[in-house]
Amino acid sequence: MNHDTILSSRDGAVLTLTLNRPAAYNSFTRPMAAALQAGLDEAAADDSIRCVVLIGEGKAFCAGQDLKEVTADDAPPLEDIVHGTYNTTVRKMRSLAKPIIAAVNGVAAGAGANIALAADLCVAVEGAKFIQAFSKIGLIPDSGGTWMLPKLIGLQRATALAYLGTPVSAPEAAAMGMIHKAIPADDFHAEVTALATHLASMPTRGLALTKAAFNAGFDQSLDAQLDTEMKLQAEASRSSDYAEGVVAFLEKRAPHFQGH
Repeated sequence: MNHDTILSSRDGAVLTLTLNRPAAYNSFTRPMAAALQAGLDEAAADDSIRCVVLIGEGKAFCAGQDLKEVTADDAPPLEDIVHGTYNTTVRKMRSLAKPIIAAVNGVAAGAGANIALAADLCVAVEGAKFIQAFSKIGLIPDSGGTWMLPKLIGLQRATALAYLGTPVSAPEAAAMGMIHKAIPADDFHAEVTALATHLASMPTRGLALTKAAFNAGFDQSLDAQLDTEMKLQAEASRSSDYAEGVVAFLEKRAPHFQGH
């Protein structure tokens, strides 16, 4: 899949989806969102894809919504854009049964920041910044921001970032638990490639079930979560990856996981 606004490339079991509107700091339009969603659907349907990397072209990761789209004479209601562009994208990311790495190569602002945080692992080049820019134009954080940020960094910090729109550097974001890791610029692409390749070689069926458990855990009691873990653990125990992992452990050799 290759569209003007989303570039798709494969390296073994890793699919890279590149946001490709660098002149507009990779800000979203509806066609760009549709192309990204098609890429996520491709990853979901293809068993040979075992990890997805989301990255931006040029200096930015994503500046959020292209305001020219929402202020055009024929612009749809903003709730239609939030639903079709952002809610659908985040839902597809969180339900994808494969790990997603957000490789934040530059500024991630507004919805761009929150889409990055919806990935399984978010890593960023040290010079990147995360900005909850919504309050600057009288809006609220969307794309799951009001749900994810307080869980990652606590209500006080989340409120301050949402109200004040203070930029957070990648090292600061890593220190407060907002992202997985900040990486020096010279090492960024190599580390992202190594991380994606490693995840793709792991028992990705088990990773998918772990993701499902985390998703469930955000919304239910401990008692309910224990039942969810039991159900998902039973499913994991029936996977060929589990069988291979146990045999490899007993035989004292490296496992060869297939992702099912």
